[in-house]
Amino acid sequence: MKNILVLHGPNLNLLGSREPDVYGRVTLSEINDRLMSLAGKSGANLFCFQSNSESELLERVQQARTDGTQFIIINPAAFTHTSIALRDALAAVAIPFIEVHLSNVFAREAFRKESFFSDLAIGVISGLGAASYELAVQFALNHKNQA
Repeated sequence: MKNILVLHGPNLNLLGSREPDVYGRVTLSEINDRLMSLAGKSGANLFCFQSNSESELLERVQQARTDGTQFIIINPAAFTHTSIALRDALAAVAIPFIEVHLSNVFAREAFRKESFFSDLAIGVISGLGAASYELAVQFALNHKNQA
């Protein structure tokens, strides 16, 4: 059975009401429910974790090293452009991951085009709203870990 961890960075707890013209009207709870259903239909376990705290996200990534997590989907949100520590944690645990963004970061402010994660990620899905996460889960379900 595949174990997938979905990490949501800062301010994603406000989805549905935060800048809906940029991020959509779907709530984080709705996204998580869809992802859990999608994974469940394939017989996989999917765990979701959101935090506004960099240290809590770091702890959760490190925990993934020993809890059976086989794939990570991460939307680092604003930490995309600032967190070398989170990048280092993902590199250290060596669990394959996909970087996800709801909005098209390449069509936004210049600073959003820089990511500390993209070069380590298997891939990046950006600009497809909540479907970005769903596509990442579909990929994770079919990905064969090389352990």
